Parts: sequence; structure tokens; C-alpha cells
Amino acid sequence: MDAETPKAEELNLPQAFLLLATNDTDGEPSVPAYVLRTTLAGAILAELDLIGAIELQGKHVRATEAAPQTDFQHELELIRHKSRPHTPKRWVSMLEGRAAVQRVYEGMAALGIVDQVGEKHLGLFRTVRYPEKDHGPEASILKKVQAALKGGGPSDSRMTALIALLEAAELLGKLFPAADRNRAIKLAKDYWPSHAVLDELRMIRLAEEEAAM
Repeated sequence: MDAETPKAEELNLPQAFLLLATNDTDGEPSVPAYVLRTTLAGAILAELDLIGAIELQGKHVRATEAAPQTDFQHELELIRHKSRPHTPKRWVSMLEGRAAVQRVYEGMAALGIVDQVGEKHLGLFRTVRYPEKDHGPEASILKKVQAALKGGGPSDSRMTALIALLEAAELLGKLFPAADRNRAIKLAKDYWPSHAVLDELRMIRLAEEEAAM
């Protein structure tokens, strides 16, 4: 790993999730686009929660008085200045989008973790992929997740959150087919950001089923 490349513990949660959710070779997402966008929104909420910038109060997400440094200042300010509080699911719905995904990818490209490969049309990127450039950060994250799945080590709230999000996106079983997923399934339901992701994905799928009828 290059000396300037961030270590796994230095990556924020959306970066870690997106790195594991992207095919190393072709740079394409390993899940459908709507799953990627929805889960990334949940990862942004989880990151803000982990650094103490937001918290769940009853049924609503509220900003705290803390002012930590974050790559997701825009999302934090939206939550802080919203005229009325929203549920986690509502925030996932409001924060999900292609722009947020691209911003996180571009951040990792700037760090030298992935390459940005795209076809241009009229000067604009029409198709953009992000194949892996430095496997070190992903390898480190995979090792940490594996250790967390086995248990027995110190509690790591960041890896616990990542496991819950990977399970919500139906990625955990693909990445770790031998893992006992019972705990992960419970985590995904009990951890409020990943629970919000599950609720939003369920609504999206129901809407698609109804539209197809």
C-alpha cells in the first residue's frame, strides 16, 4: 500500500461500503443501482451517527450540538436545519441518489483507491466505472469484517455498522459465504440506519411489483 493511501480505519463508512459493493476488476456495482443508492444513504446516516453528529430520538433523526469534521457536511446541514424532524426511512429516501454515490466514488478516486474510467458524450461522462487501483484498503476492511463476524475480539462499532449495512444490501452472504449470518440479520433489523435501508428497499420493491402488474 502506498504511504499516502488511507488505511481501512481512515475510510468513512460510505467509502468502505461502496468499496465492498463494487467489482474490483470492471468497476461496476455488485448490486442493483437502487440498492446501491439506498444503502449508501443509510451509510451516510450511520457515519454521522458514529461521529456523534446525529442521533435517533424516539422515531426521529436529530442533529446533536456536536460539530465534528465530516465529508458529509451537506447532509448534516440538511438534517440540522430541516424545519421538522424526519424518520430514518424518510432521510434515507431524501438522501439517496446518483450524485451522492458519484461523490463518494470520486473521493476514493482522489485518494488513489479506485480509478475513474468513463466514456464521454458531448464532453460529459455517459458511463463511468470505478475499478480498483489499490487493493490494500479493501483487503484490510475485509479482514476486519471477517474478524468481527467471528467474534471474540474487541467491539468495533464501525465494523458492526458495516456488517448491518452489507446484510441489508444482501452483500454479506456474497462476500462471506461461510459466515453465520444469523447475527448479521439481527443487526440489520436492530441497527436503525440499516433498518431504515431495509424499509426503503421494501417500499421500492413493492412499488416496482405494483407497477409491473
